[in-house]
Amino acid sequence: MTQPPRPVKIVESAALRWYACYTRSRTEKAAQIRLSQEGVECYLPLQRTKRRWSDRYKWVDEPLIKSYIFVRVNSADFSKVLHVDGMVRFITFEGKAVAIPDSQIEAIKLLLGNSVELEVSSDRFAPGQAVEVQAGPLLGIRGELVEYRGNKKVLVRLGEIGQGILVTIGPELLARI
Repeated sequence: MTQPPRPVKIVESAALRWYACYTRSRTEKAAQIRLSQEGVECYLPLQRTKRRWSDRYKWVDEPLIKSYIFVRVNSADFSKVLHVDGMVRFITFEGKAVAIPDSQIEAIKLLLGNSVELEVSSDRFAPGQAVEVQAGPLLGIRGELVEYRGNKKVLVRLGEIGQGILVTIGPELLARI
Protein backbone atom coordinates (compact mmCIF):
# COMPACT_ATOMS: atom_id res chain seq x y z
CA MET A 1 0.00 0.00 0.00
CA THR A 2 1.47 3.33 -1.03
CA GLN A 3 1.54 6.34 1.25
CA PRO A 4 -0.25 9.52 0.15
CA PRO A 5 2.18 12.17 -1.06
CA ARG A 6 3.45 14.53 1.63
CA PRO A 7 2.09 18.03 1.21
CA VAL A 8 4.51 20.66 0.00
CA LYS A 9 5.59 22.92 2.86
CA ILE A 10 3.60 26.07 2.18
CA VAL A 11 3.79 27.48 5.72
CA GLU A 12 7.34 28.48 6.60
CA SER A 13 6.85 30.44 9.84
CA ALA A 14 7.95 28.79 13.08
CA ALA A 15 5.66 31.23 14.97
CA LEU A 16 1.92 30.69 15.16
CA ARG A 17 0.21 32.85 12.54
CA TRP A 18 -3.31 33.09 11.13
CA TYR A 19 -3.96 31.69 7.66
CA ALA A 20 -7.12 31.50 5.57
CA CYS A 21 -8.15 28.08 4.31
CA TYR A 22 -10.71 27.07 1.75
CA THR A 23 -13.26 24.40 2.74
CA ARG A 24 -15.64 22.26 0.75
CA SER A 25 -18.95 24.00 0.19
CA ARG A 26 -21.22 24.04 3.24
CA THR A 27 -18.77 22.13 5.46
CA GLU A 28 -17.35 25.08 7.38
CA LYS A 29 -18.95 24.22 10.75
CA ALA A 30 -18.06 20.52 10.55
CA ALA A 31 -14.49 21.39 9.54
CA GLN A 32 -14.23 23.75 12.54
CA ILE A 33 -15.26 20.94 14.90
CA ARG A 34 -12.78 18.50 13.32
CA LEU A 35 -9.94 21.06 13.44
CA SER A 36 -10.63 21.70 17.13
CA GLN A 37 -10.60 17.95 17.81
CA GLU A 38 -7.16 17.78 16.15
CA GLY A 39 -5.92 20.55 18.46
CA VAL A 40 -5.73 23.21 15.73
CA GLU A 41 -6.73 26.73 16.80
CA CYS A 42 -9.32 27.94 14.31
CA TYR A 43 -11.83 30.74 13.86
CA LEU A 44 -15.02 30.56 11.83
CA PRO A 45 -16.77 33.94 11.76
CA LEU A 46 -20.52 33.31 11.98
CA GLN A 47 -23.31 35.83 11.39
CA ARG A 48 -26.87 35.37 12.66
CA THR A 49 -29.38 35.70 9.82
CA LYS A 50 -33.09 35.10 9.42
CA ARG A 51 -33.84 32.36 6.87
CA ARG A 52 -37.20 31.51 5.35
CA TRP A 53 -38.47 27.99 4.92
CA SER A 54 -41.73 27.14 3.21
CA ASP A 55 -43.66 27.16 6.49
CA ARG A 56 -41.63 29.38 8.85
CA TYR A 57 -38.77 31.77 9.49
CA LYS A 58 -35.80 30.73 11.60
CA TRP A 59 -32.64 32.41 12.90
CA VAL A 60 -29.50 30.54 11.86
CA ASP A 61 -25.77 31.12 12.24
CA GLU A 62 -24.14 31.21 8.81
CA PRO A 63 -20.48 31.67 7.91
CA LEU A 64 -19.70 35.32 7.29
CA ILE A 65 -17.38 34.39 4.42
CA LYS A 66 -18.62 31.28 2.63
CA SER A 67 -16.15 28.36 2.31
CA TYR A 68 -13.43 30.06 4.39
CA ILE A 69 -12.07 29.27 7.84
CA PHE A 70 -9.09 30.80 9.59
CA VAL A 71 -6.47 28.60 11.28
CA ARG A 72 -3.57 29.57 13.52
CA VAL A 73 -0.65 27.24 12.82
CA ASN A 74 3.08 27.17 12.26
CA SER A 75 5.31 25.18 9.92
CA ALA A 76 5.24 22.14 12.21
CA ASP A 77 1.43 21.88 12.36
CA PHE A 78 0.18 23.03 8.96
CA SER A 79 -0.13 19.49 7.58
CA LYS A 80 -2.71 18.63 10.28
CA VAL A 81 -5.05 21.13 8.64
CA LEU A 82 -4.79 19.53 5.21
CA HIS A 83 -5.62 16.08 6.58
CA VAL A 84 -8.89 17.19 8.19
CA ASP A 85 -11.99 16.10 6.29
CA GLY A 86 -13.68 19.10 4.67
CA MET A 87 -10.52 21.18 4.29
CA VAL A 88 -9.45 21.81 0.70
CA ARG A 89 -6.37 24.04 0.72
CA PHE A 90 -4.60 27.06 2.16
CA ILE A 91 -5.06 30.37 0.35
CA THR A 92 -1.68 30.85 -1.31
CA PHE A 93 0.26 33.39 -3.30
CA GLU A 94 3.23 32.16 -5.35
CA GLY A 95 3.06 28.77 -3.65
CA LYS A 96 3.18 30.05 -0.07
CA ALA A 97 0.30 30.40 2.37
CA VAL A 98 -0.70 34.01 2.92
CA ALA A 99 -0.56 35.05 6.59
CA ILE A 100 -3.49 37.11 7.85
CA PRO A 101 -2.48 39.88 10.29
CA ASP A 102 -3.76 39.38 13.85
CA SER A 103 -5.33 42.85 13.64
CA GLN A 104 -7.66 41.74 10.83
CA ILE A 105 -8.84 38.68 12.78
CA GLU A 106 -9.43 40.90 15.82
CA ALA A 107 -11.34 43.40 13.64
CA ILE A 108 -13.65 40.62 12.39
CA LYS A 109 -14.24 39.43 15.96
CA LEU A 110 -15.02 42.99 17.07
CA LEU A 111 -17.40 43.57 14.16
CA LEU A 112 -19.29 40.35 14.84
CA GLY A 113 -19.31 40.94 18.58
CA ASN A 114 -21.41 44.08 18.11
CA SER A 115 -24.75 44.00 16.41
CA VAL A 116 -23.94 46.17 13.42
CA GLU A 117 -25.07 45.75 9.85
CA LEU A 118 -22.39 43.80 7.97
CA GLU A 119 -22.11 42.81 4.36
CA VAL A 120 -19.32 40.78 2.76
CA SER A 121 -18.31 41.74 -0.74
CA SER A 122 -15.77 40.42 -3.21
CA ASP A 123 -16.23 43.55 -5.37
CA ARG A 124 -13.01 45.40 -6.10
CA PHE A 125 -13.23 48.78 -4.42
CA ALA A 126 -10.97 51.66 -5.33
CA PRO A 127 -8.84 52.75 -2.38
CA GLY A 128 -10.75 55.33 -0.39
CA GLN A 129 -9.98 57.69 2.44
CA ALA A 130 -8.38 55.81 5.35
CA VAL A 131 -10.54 56.22 8.46
CA GLU A 132 -10.65 55.02 12.05
CA VAL A 133 -13.73 54.67 14.25
CA GLN A 134 -13.37 57.14 17.12
CA ALA A 135 -16.35 56.24 19.31
CA GLY A 136 -18.93 53.57 19.93
CA PRO A 137 -18.63 49.80 20.07
CA LEU A 138 -16.32 49.64 17.02
CA LEU A 139 -13.74 52.01 18.52
CA GLY A 140 -10.34 51.51 16.91
CA ILE A 141 -11.46 49.70 13.75
CA ARG A 142 -9.52 50.98 10.74
CA GLY A 143 -10.78 50.80 7.21
CA GLU A 144 -11.57 52.81 4.12
CA LEU A 145 -14.53 55.05 3.50
CA VAL A 146 -16.39 53.91 0.38
CA GLU A 147 -19.75 54.49 -1.20
CA TYR A 148 -21.62 51.28 -1.91
CA ARG A 149 -25.15 51.14 -3.26
CA GLY A 150 -25.59 54.82 -2.50
CA ASN A 151 -24.58 54.57 1.18
CA LYS A 152 -21.31 55.57 2.80
CA LYS A 153 -19.75 52.56 4.48
CA VAL A 154 -16.48 51.61 6.09
CA LEU A 155 -14.70 48.83 4.23
CA VAL A 156 -12.47 46.53 6.27
CA ARG A 157 -10.37 45.01 3.53
CA LEU A 158 -9.20 41.40 3.76
CA GLY A 159 -6.88 41.74 0.81
CA GLU A 160 -5.18 38.40 1.38
CA ILE A 161 -8.36 36.54 0.46
CA GLY A 162 -9.91 39.10 -1.88
CA GLN A 163 -12.87 39.88 0.38
CA GLY A 164 -14.07 42.95 2.22
CA ILE A 165 -16.49 43.53 5.06
CA LEU A 166 -18.73 46.56 4.67
CA VAL A 167 -20.01 48.26 7.83
CA THR A 168 -22.63 50.98 7.91
CA ILE A 169 -21.48 53.57 10.42
CA GLY A 170 -22.31 57.22 10.99
CA PRO A 171 -19.72 59.70 9.68
CA GLU A 172 -19.72 61.49 13.03
CA LEU A 173 -17.95 58.46 14.54
CA LEU A 174 -15.12 58.51 12.00
CA ALA A 175 -11.84 60.37 11.81
CA ARG A 176 -9.36 60.52 8.94
CA ILE A 177 -6.04 58.79 9.48
